[in-house]
Amino acid sequence: MTAIDTAAPTSATEPAGTTDGPQLTVDGIRTAIAPALSRIGATARTREDTRDYAHDEVRELADHGIGLTGIARDEGGAGGTVRDVVELVIEIARADSNVAQALRPTFLVANQIAARDDVPLRAVNLRRLRDRALFAGTGNERNGGASGSVSTSARRDGAGYIINGRKYYSTGGLYASYFSAQAVTDDGTLVRFTIPADRDGVRRLDDFDAVGQRLTQSGSTELVDVRVADHETVIADEVRPDNPWLGSFAQLYLAAVQAGIAARALDDAVWFAREKGRPIKHSSASTSVGDPYVRETVGEIAARAQTAAAVVRYAAEELHDQRGLRGDDARRAGAAAAVTVAQAGVVAIESALTSAELLFDVGGGSITNRDLGFDRHWRNARTAANHNPRQWKAAVAGAYHLSGEEPPTTGLF
Repeated sequence: MTAIDTAAPTSATEPAGTTDGPQLTVDGIRTAIAPALSRIGATARTREDTRDYAHDEVRELADHGIGLTGIARDEGGAGGTVRDVVELVIEIARADSNVAQALRPTFLVANQIAARDDVPLRAVNLRRLRDRALFAGTGNERNGGASGSVSTSARRDGAGYIINGRKYYSTGGLYASYFSAQAVTDDGTLVRFTIPADRDGVRRLDDFDAVGQRLTQSGSTELVDVRVADHETVIADEVRPDNPWLGSFAQLYLAAVQAGIAARALDDAVWFAREKGRPIKHSSASTSVGDPYVRETVGEIAARAQTAAAVVRYAAEELHDQRGLRGDDARRAGAAAAVTVAQAGVVAIESALTSAELLFDVGGGSITNRDLGFDRHWRNARTAANHNPRQWKAAVAGAYHLSGEEPPTTGLF
């Protein structure tokens, strides 16, 4: 296990700042990051083999303002919609789903700021995004308790707390400038906090060991006598929004990553058929691209990749449309959007898994060569799917349509 430290650029006490500087646009961001995405895509396989993280390229993505894609223009962002954001995520995942997954916490922070005026620590986190900071965070622990249980402790100490514990699934932790987590006090109060990732006592470990998503930096974060000031904390449940389904964008993000995996499977299928494939002996075609079964397979992959992207875009528009609603209208729209996102997740997961498997039907034995690394698409899709079981998503959607039962507010819908 390797501990890695990174400098953090901004103090939590700094003002929110101004919007001075060139006006960002969605198209401008996508154009600016294209070279970095090209390099990320070209090196994805070799980096996974050598456990080499794309630090320079990810910093380039951040410097071009990806985290500000969905932030309003009068707050220094590009003014993009939720659909604009997820389309960007699909493109990043198409280059390397590991990178897209590692950037998820940054996009989650940005979405909270874009969607709500009352989100805690909004001004300071907006300033951090403008300063091109990257975020990581997790509420997960391997403590033997039920999923979501917290054993990390927060002991009161003057105008703050002393935090001790160990978190897991610290996605994006090695890229991050800031780290967010939660701890529990002696009286059972749940305290959420965001601190610079290089704070004394914070140790990020590169110990994630799944079959896929190997470079998402989802390993452990040790917190040993970490000092957290009151202005860096939020007491959980102090703010109760009318729409309690605050995890819908987080789940849609995962579906967007799956859509990106399906799109990359299509890219690789087309490349292999054109550049490497040979028709089998009894084929009616003289080239791989002329083989009717290769054509059928690539067409099916393309259909599934298109379907995954389409359901993600549709759900993104529903999430965007619920912004600004209040009271019962917000709750009804939030429940409906959570179900739509769950349904999108089911389709995107199955599309990615199937596309990644069908990729191997485009060639013979040589398409399984390790130097191509095509197995990573299925492994990455499978690993991401296991974190968010689609059986629950389908069952919750069915209950909603049959009886009007609202989805759980656990953050997974």
